[in-house]
Amino acid sequence: MGRPRLHDEALRDRLLSSAAATVTSTGVRSLSLRALATQARTSTAAVYSLFGGKPGLVTAVYQRAFTRFGEQLALAGVSDDPVEDIVRLGLAYRDGALADPNGYLIMFGDEVRPSEVEPEVARAGASTFEPLLDAVRRAVRAGAFPASPPPESIATALWANVHGLVSLELGDMMPPSAGDAAGLFVTAVRANVAGWVAMAGRPDR
Repeated sequence: MGRPRLHDEALRDRLLSSAAATVTSTGVRSLSLRALATQARTSTAAVYSLFGGKPGLVTAVYQRAFTRFGEQLALAGVSDDPVEDIVRLGLAYRDGALADPNGYLIMFGDEVRPSEVEPEVARAGASTFEPLLDAVRRAVRAGAFPASPPPESIATALWANVHGLVSLELGDMMPPSAGDAAGLFVTAVRANVAGWVAMAGRPDR
C-alpha cells in the first residue's frame, strides 16, 4: 500500500509537530525532509509541496508556535484593571508554554532566530509582546505603574520574570526546595507586579 497523497491540514500539522520536536531535541541542522516524510508516512514530494523546502518548513514551525502562543495570550482578555490584566497575561504565558513546550523552545530557544524566517512571520511573532506592552501602558496612564522607566522597559522586565520561571520549569531546573511550581509562579508574578505598583507611589525610586 502506497503512502497517502492527500496533502491536507492533518498531514501538515503532523509534519510541523514532528519538525518542532526534532528541532528542539537535536537542532535545525539535523532536520531531514526525507526522515520527516518517512516518520509521517508520506513522501518527500508532499513535504516540498506543503512547505517549499526546509526554510519554508522552519518558518512554518516558527509561525505555528507563535500563532498558538498568541491565541493563548488572547484568552487572558482585556478588562478595566490593567494591573490584573498583566497578571492574567503572565498566567496565560505559562499555560501556553506548558501546553506546547516544543513550540516554546522554537520561539525562545537558540535554534530559530527571527532573522532566519520570513520578515512578516518574524513581525507577527514579535507582535505577541503587544498585549503585555498595551496593558503596561494602560497601567501607566491609570497611575498604577510609574511613568519612568518607559513602558517598554517595564514590559520587558515583566516578560523576563515569567520567561525565566517558565524556562526553569520546562528545563526541570527548578530547585526542589522552591515548592509547587504553579504556586511559586503566581506568587512571583504578583510580587513583581506589586513592586511596580509600589514604585508608582514612590517617585524618588
